[in-house]
Amino acid sequence: MRRKCRIWWPKELSLSEQLSSNFLFGWFVSSSSASLDIVVAFACSEGSLLDNQSGLEGILHDANGNMPNFLQDKSMLSILGQHAVDLNSTGLSLGCGTKEDQRNSSTGNACVQNNRGTFRENHGQWNCGCHKHDGLLGQCTQSSIGNSNWILLLNDFPEQCGGKMYWIPKLHHFHWNGQIMFQCDVHVILYETPSYGGHHFSLHLWNSSEQVKAALKNPKWVDELHQKQPLVDLDTVILAINSAAAAKFFFERNVAPRRPFVRFSIVCMFLAFIWQLFAMSMASLSTLFYFILQLLHSLLSFGSQSWIYITLAKIFRSMWISTRIRCCQILYWPIFLQENGQRSLSCIEYAEKAALHRHSMWSSLALDLLLGNLIGLALLYNAESACWWVMNFTGEITNKLLRSGCVWLMGVPAGFKLNTELAGVLGMISLNAIQIWSTLSVFVGFLFIYIIKGLAISGILFGMTIPAALIIDIFLLATLHVSSLHWLLSLIYSTQIQALAALWRLFRGRKWNPLRQRLDSYDYTVKQHVVGSLLFTPLLLLLPTTSVFYIFFSIVNTTISLICILIEVAISVIHATPYIKIFLWLARRRRFPSGIWFEIVSCRSNLIDAPAFCRPDIFDSPSENLHQNQNGEKSTILVSFLHSNFLSIGELVMPHYRNVFSGVSGSFVAKSTHGVLTGKRVASTLGTALPSPLPWMFIPYKEYWYLCYDSILACCRT
Repeated sequence: MRRKCRIWWPKELSLSEQLSSNFLFGWFVSSSSASLDIVVAFACSEGSLLDNQSGLEGILHDANGNMPNFLQDKSMLSILGQHAVDLNSTGLSLGCGTKEDQRNSSTGNACVQNNRGTFRENHGQWNCGCHKHDGLLGQCTQSSIGNSNWILLLNDFPEQCGGKMYWIPKLHHFHWNGQIMFQCDVHVILYETPSYGGHHFSLHLWNSSEQVKAALKNPKWVDELHQKQPLVDLDTVILAINSAAAAKFFFERNVAPRRPFVRFSIVCMFLAFIWQLFAMSMASLSTLFYFILQLLHSLLSFGSQSWIYITLAKIFRSMWISTRIRCCQILYWPIFLQENGQRSLSCIEYAEKAALHRHSMWSSLALDLLLGNLIGLALLYNAESACWWVMNFTGEITNKLLRSGCVWLMGVPAGFKLNTELAGVLGMISLNAIQIWSTLSVFVGFLFIYIIKGLAISGILFGMTIPAALIIDIFLLATLHVSSLHWLLSLIYSTQIQALAALWRLFRGRKWNPLRQRLDSYDYTVKQHVVGSLLFTPLLLLLPTTSVFYIFFSIVNTTISLICILIEVAISVIHATPYIKIFLWLARRRRFPSGIWFEIVSCRSNLIDAPAFCRPDIFDSPSENLHQNQNGEKSTILVSFLHSNFLSIGELVMPHYRNVFSGVSGSFVAKSTHGVLTGKRVASTLGTALPSPLPWMFIPYKEYWYLCYDSILACCRT
């Protein structure tokens, strides 16, 4: 198999023609014996390295220590080789033994290159000159060659793409596993170095781990295919490319000469002072909230076992859950805003995801507060109008829908002939319950204006989700009479249906076996049949009367449940929407890659620059040997650009919304329909996912203030 070499080359190194030799730094990634990936991170001039030879190995060791652990396990940052203008600038030479050995040689036989286009390194026989450097740089070079990896690139042809001219490097030869390789297919891939806030590369969809579900068992041939060694380790290559900027930063921080201290300008000092004032004010405000929340938590903890506390917690369940979530978000925002360490910043992909994780919580909180302030202020300034409209709407619903509906059902609804006595009893019970609740609402009606203002103030202080959850609880409390009537009628209706089903089994001679969950044959007596007949007839004739009342209140109660479910879904969507991702996607879509693709620029064949033989009489001109070809084989030179696919707005937000409805059963509608038909209660909540409440925080106030202060200053540094 012909060996393949892929050179991942930064674009900025090809934007201009190289005028001097540079040393290349990056990673060798080899996933098989026939494939080698060379990821070039950056280049450094020979003069800069010679001036800083004293700590070159230490610099590389420190830079590797800051790289991701997965990349360290696969490959280490090292000197890859040399990028020269021409062969004369490299001091490249080829020898066959020593001159003494050549003079003692009795024959002039050539040292013929093997069929693979390789020849051995200088361990007494061959010398390509790659190791000829002085000082510690030479030791590092020999160490790299000793580790069987070294590359020599030369300037080659320019390629025009997108109106720009790119100078493509040409592979002269490289050391690999104790051999010098000349014959191989070369693929030069130009990539734009990832930068934080700019772009990076990724092979997978974002949040792909959350979308993975248990699949069916794979066929045997699929498992065998996964067990084979891959030819290209793209995961390691892309991780190395995403870490190239950090490697260059860590290297240049130690290699670049120390600049003299320069005073900050007045503008920079003023901005730093303003940011510190902002950090102090935000820390003080957060500490004030922290003190208030701790005080309220202490007061509530004393009465947590009383029946009043338990009853109120059940009545205002939605508001209690949302309040707990919001309090935890207010308490934990400096924790989320803390840095994750230098190692997570070494890879641009990791740094981007860490930054989005840090900023997702406070961005959600900020948007929630913004919505709460917009709606809360509007509601606060129009509280009286809102109160008047709600009271009129409630009166219309009570008089024109509930009372009129009950009176209509007591007569001849839609031409159905109902049982007058039973319809009168059910209608009077319903009208009395409605009247009692209306009377109670009149007595507490003066409090409604304060409830409206309380909703507005809670929205201004805590965001939109708190008053929305409170509206659910108040709405369920205000329609308690409808829920009670629906529960009573559903109990009568379900009992009547179950009795008719049991009597029907009696006539068929069958009996339900609850242990085996099946119908068994059973011999009933004559008296049982007579009693069953006497009960079956009136129950069947009274079923239409019960059904129309049950259907009427089921429609009203289902409407109430749907309104609560819509508000619940709105709360979950407000919590789950990735606002920071949407904003960054609109501002710079390149920050959300999803897969890679290659743009082929050119593909051409070239004679392999390999030495065919070495004669003693031409030992003094080894460079001529390097450009000879024994068998005339051709290698392929492929040049391409690395590009990324990007997520659409739907692909970006759908995983978050899918997580919201992950706890919702797919048969929710079917179960609800079956519950309505059989007289069972329909759930008033959908069960959408909410952020998990965190443990309550207990730290000293001074420590919390410094935590908030340091978190805001950390945002300025990053």
